Amino acid sequence: MTGGGGFLGGAIVRRLAARGDTVCSFSRCSYPQLDSLGVRQIQGNIADREAVEKAARNMDLVFHVAAKPGIWGAGADFYHTNVTGTRNIIVACRKYGISALVYTSSPSVVFTGADMEGVDESVPYPVKYHAHYPKTKALAERAIRKAAEDGLPAIVLRPHLIWGPGDNHLVPRIIARAGRLVRIGNGKNLVDTTYIDNAADAHILSADRLMEKPELSGKVYFISQGEPVPLWEMINDILKAAGLGPVRRTVSQPAARAIGTVLEAAYALFHIRGEPPMTRFLADELATAHWFDIGAAKKDLGYTPAVSTEEGLRRLQEWLACTDH
Repeated sequence: MTGGGGFLGGAIVRRLAARGDTVCSFSRCSYPQLDSLGVRQIQGNIADREAVEKAARNMDLVFHVAAKPGIWGAGADFYHTNVTGTRNIIVACRKYGISALVYTSSPSVVFTGADMEGVDESVPYPVKYHAHYPKTKALAERAIRKAAEDGLPAIVLRPHLIWGPGDNHLVPRIIARAGRLVRIGNGKNLVDTTYIDNAADAHILSADRLMEKPELSGKVYFISQGEPVPLWEMINDILKAAGLGPVRRTVSQPAARAIGTVLEAAYALFHIRGEPPMTRFLADELATAHWFDIGAAKKDLGYTPAVSTEEGLRRLQEWLACTDH
């Protein structure tokens, strides 16, 4: 497991440990919560091929979850982790004859900046990307698919907007910006989300099915709740779960993109630390519809979202009430 100490990786590890699997986590840091599960931990940089190969020795199955997310940062940093790291995983899996590889990708690899409503896995990659994350994840995904064509047993998953208790990315970002958030667009755009337990289930199902049915190798699957919701209603529901008020101010998508263009240029020109509050990619993400057909995952993997969005929000509220957010 790469990234076993992260939000998604940790959820998968807990399920694997609970069913009696022997788990090894490869991450840059050591995590006490993994020690408590009896997980063997190996520290290393995923961009270091030798370290990755050493960690993969004697493994039967690999979940490659680790990635550098975000909408801003140095392109080289994204490339080293997301592309070089994935290529190292491929080399290691081939070297040791790994029985199955499950790769965590993202629907952003096919995002064009326009509405995507109910599309399936046949939708092509865009010609141009406006952020390093989707570009490097697309390069990595293509490398996995090419490796599968060449005989490596591998499945690609594209879970969308993972959230829930323990989230250290999406939910904290929304809460941290409470009071400063501005709705982009008309607020009617529907999006997919994925509750953390459902995302973890999808990964384990993928591994099990790939071992049973090698013909699934090379397949790509969208993963979500299966019920798209208005994005800004979901954001307000997360704010409500944290005891905070809803987003009230609005700006148009063209205006947000113009602001993003200026901020991107300023941050790059003056080497401003941190992340711009708005970028072109973020403006498009927040204003457009992006939800996907998960029929293939249901049919091939037997995937069904076990935890509803309503129940997930209830669990999130309970967790937030017990944490300092």
